[in-house]
Amino acid sequence: MALARNLGKINYKSSVLFLCDMQEKFRGNIQYYPQILNVANRMLQGAQALDMPVIVTEQYPKGLGPTVSELDVSQLKVYPKTQFSMLIPEVVDRLSTMKEVKSVVLCGIETQVCIQNTVLDLLEKNYQVHVIADACSSRTMVDRMFAYQRIKEAGAFLTTSESMLLSLCNDASHPKFKPIQKLIWESAPDSGLLTTKVQGETAV
Repeated sequence: MALARNLGKINYKSSVLFLCDMQEKFRGNIQYYPQILNVANRMLQGAQALDMPVIVTEQYPKGLGPTVSELDVSQLKVYPKTQFSMLIPEVVDRLSTMKEVKSVVLCGIETQVCIQNTVLDLLEKNYQVHVIADACSSRTMVDRMFAYQRIKEAGAFLTTSESMLLSLCNDASHPKFKPIQKLIWESAPDSGLLTTKVQGETAV
């Protein structure tokens, strides 16, 4: 008898996008912030085109400012937090109303703190987690690299924005494929995933 495998297949009807702490005060400190912002915006627009729910958090917005203006979250509920995970009680309550949701697609900052802790909390609650590697970053590339390693070891899936958007569509005949195709027509900008080296090895 074959063993069951978690292949990480995903369906837009049972998925939610988490957008973590993409705020003004981080703009000057996060590596590849403009590129991460570009890709996060692709994911936000893709989720909205597919009618996926979106959950947005802001870390201590009184001190760190609102979500950047490039990301239009004006029609979304934004959850302020001080916890280093998106799974604050209000978000847990919101998730509990989404009975069909099995998978969380996650992007934002910082990878080694709120992204990593959100992954661990979601896995603990038996959600399948997909981290968009070209839509997450940190102040240092070392933190980013080892966070991705920790996230993968914990059981989450690392993927790219283009791969995820196409996986959510699954078929070129999908009625929303055209707007998704438009989002990925140009390749995602380089966010340093293949150019930073630690002790002679490529960081992933």
